[in-house]
Amino acid sequence: MDNDVSAGATTTIVGRLALGITLLAFGLGHTDVIDGVTAADAVSIAHYVGGVALFVAGLMAFREQDTANGTAFAALGALWFTWAVSDAGSANAAGLFLLLFALVALSLTLAGGDQLGQGAYGLFFVALVLMAIAQFAGNDGLTKVGGWFAVAAGAVAWYAATAAMAHWPTVLPKRAAGRGVTATG
Repeated sequence: MDNDVSAGATTTIVGRLALGITLLAFGLGHTDVIDGVTAADAVSIAHYVGGVALFVAGLMAFREQDTANGTAFAALGALWFTWAVSDAGSANAAGLFLLLFALVALSLTLAGGDQLGQGAYGLFFVALVLMAIAQFAGNDGLTKVGGWFAVAAGAVAWYAATAAMAHWPTVLPKRAAGRGVTATG
């Protein structure tokens, strides 16, 4: 890693990598796109990477006075850990858990921050809402659609971490204010 990446940026990178890997495993497990891979196969990744590593990244972010990422990583880490170790019981209980998890993702989306972070949290919110509805309705097709949104969220989180390390673009370019206006510099 480059020497010009600050400690706070390193914590954000670790947190986003942990979130990205967990979301990719969780999402792919729900899509049935890989033969024989199910959501149950994502449990150990969710437990250790999504739960423990993400929670520790949250604590490190708090230590560095980064309350936005500290809140996001610690809350998501606690929720991933809970998902991994719990037996959801009924479909309605699982749906309720996913819906509550979605509210956390919505709060993180609306809290602001950089575009990639908001994009990942927003996609994750949509995934969780779709999966919660699928649990309440018993609709496997909707679960698969939610899984694809989780995959997209994981890809955005992974890109955000990789882009920070590789110095790739992390924001969309701004358009000029109006017709005939050009940007200089």
